[in-house]
Amino acid sequence: MAVMSSLRDKTHIILYTLLAAFLVLIVFEWGMNFTGKSGKRENQVGKVNGSVISASQYDDACKAITENFRRRNPGAEVTPENELEFQEQAWATLVKQSLLDQQFEKFGITLQDQEVIDALNSSTPPRVIQQYFTNPATGAIDRNKLETFRRDPREKELWLQLEKYVRLELKESKLLRALLTLNHVTDRDLGDLVMRVFTRFSASFIPFPLSFAGPDSSFPIKEEEIKKYYDEHKELLKQDKPSRNADYVFFPLIPSSKDSLAARTELEALRAQFSASVNDSDFVKVQSDNPTGINKAFNRADFSTAAGDAFFTSANGAPGMIVGPIADQGKYRLIKIKQVSASAQPAARASHILLRFNPASAEDVQRVRELSIFLFKQLQAGVPFELLATKYSADPGSAVNGGDIGWFTKERVVPQFAAAVFGARPGAVIGPVQTQFGLHIIKVTGLDNRAIVGTEIVRTIRPSTETLESERRLAMAFQLRAKESGFEKNATASKLPVSKTGEFVKRMSIPQIGYSDKVTAFAFKATEGDLSDVLETEKGFYVMRLTGKNDSGYHLLDQELTAQIRAELVREKKGAALEKKVAAMAKAPGATLEKIAASHPGLKVVVADSIRWSDGFIPGYGVDQPLVEAISGLVPGKLSAPVKTSNGYALVFLASRILPAGFDLQTEKAKASPQLFRAAQQQQQLFIDEYLDAVRKSSKIEDLRP
Repeated sequence: MAVMSSLRDKTHIILYTLLAAFLVLIVFEWGMNFTGKSGKRENQVGKVNGSVISASQYDDACKAITENFRRRNPGAEVTPENELEFQEQAWATLVKQSLLDQQFEKFGITLQDQEVIDALNSSTPPRVIQQYFTNPATGAIDRNKLETFRRDPREKELWLQLEKYVRLELKESKLLRALLTLNHVTDRDLGDLVMRVFTRFSASFIPFPLSFAGPDSSFPIKEEEIKKYYDEHKELLKQDKPSRNADYVFFPLIPSSKDSLAARTELEALRAQFSASVNDSDFVKVQSDNPTGINKAFNRADFSTAAGDAFFTSANGAPGMIVGPIADQGKYRLIKIKQVSASAQPAARASHILLRFNPASAEDVQRVRELSIFLFKQLQAGVPFELLATKYSADPGSAVNGGDIGWFTKERVVPQFAAAVFGARPGAVIGPVQTQFGLHIIKVTGLDNRAIVGTEIVRTIRPSTETLESERRLAMAFQLRAKESGFEKNATASKLPVSKTGEFVKRMSIPQIGYSDKVTAFAFKATEGDLSDVLETEKGFYVMRLTGKNDSGYHLLDQELTAQIRAELVREKKGAALEKKVAAMAKAPGATLEKIAASHPGLKVVVADSIRWSDGFIPGYGVDQPLVEAISGLVPGKLSAPVKTSNGYALVFLASRILPAGFDLQTEKAKASPQLFRAAQQQQQLFIDEYLDAVRKSSKIEDLRP
């Protein structure tokens, strides 16, 4: 089961992300000091295995993340929720850096100045040097640019930060080598990999889904079994911090029609001034809620469908014309058009019917194939695409709109979908197109190669003080009644939905709520059953009731987790029963796949050639990596014992293994592509990930922030 599998899966720390992505951010962009020495206050905000994280480090990290956000989002407001999110990013970064420094010390990883010089002068210098000093025309390092920058006294501070990152990147490489010496792929491993990649298997098999073992009701689960499973897997359910659960009623801050009219009126009043403006840049910086909309190219995908229709009418193409204000996704937009030109990013509009299926299940593949044929016949018979999408599409977001997904550019959808849509004409129905999401039947409803080049003034539609006070009064009235008559009773009487937070810890984003210091302050001071005051946030007002406290250090065995464990135990029991049942069939005198299938209605023999180990693909059946992995290890000409599949077991008869004519193992190993070598090194990467993850889990991390 996916949920329980996620509980078992380790939260790997990918080495590149750990050592490159966040180090580039904090060392190169921020110029932070991780030595712990600072003239600022030295109060402790935490410890990692006894190593202190000072308040000055934490403050610097928070400030740097905030400044980085502002650089990337000019004019954007930093909300209290943003601040809490930035604090968590800063804390996580400092913890990771401390753990990394401790690994450098453990492995004795140091760096000499000459190593830095050699790295800078090498033909393949560190990543950050390549990033900033590569000549795009030649693909080589621009040595003149590098040396000029290095010797420029005006760039001294930036160069020191750049050099600091180079040092850390070199130490990263040393750590990688140190870890890889503990576990490596042998020449024999690589040879086995090459053989499997080039071999094509021919086999017959009978898949036995878990349902073949019997209904779930035949595998009852006792409460003591659930408790035993919980106890045995408790270490996988650890949580570092105390958690809380709460119910709440939410009063959203939604702008009224009066608020919308006020925003529109403000922009209408600016039209004449905007038209007469000589310096549009300064005018926009002063008047717009988004000061970056200066001389920008907009295509249809940059607007909602209705707004795009308004902006892209033929009447609105004259240079100097001001179009708007037009409502668009919570704001009004006013654009002074400079020109209408061909877009660098053409936009398309389409509707789709999404059919989800399990590619490892032959029955599911067949079901979807038959459904797609049925749908095409319905379309040919004149049934509107919109009706079929509403009824059959597995994409709820677009199904309610008749399958319409609006306007988009190529990079906003998966490649297979983009290739199909942008290669068709408006009005065409194409497909089925398979993507990672399933099968798509697509109707192309528009293509537009135009772009509006212009300058934009935006006014966000915000709740007025009147709207805010109105919602506040509603929330306060509910809270008072809830104190008198009870939370749930009052919510039912008021016809207000009660939502649940799920389990959350301090300073985390709460589903549907986000980061809120007011919510967590209430939750971690209250006792179970307590009712909150009205809690005001950017999104609106909350009245909460604390329903659970967990200070044990582990996820509680609550109703949701109990259901997950029960389902997992049922799956385990069905799997064991199925394996035993299938093994008995295989051991019967004279057993063959054909005899077994003939004596059990519903079973069928799948015959397939050119089965590929590299991607687990079985022609005419689908993808089943565990099954193909088992097939690759079987002896030809012999009926197998039960082997695991992605959804049960199978009996397999391997007919043959075929290598390409003239295949030579040593030759193929010598010329194996980089992709092949990366596949061989996955074993090493998994080892590194698990090592670093184990370091984190075994570390003593103390969060001493107030």
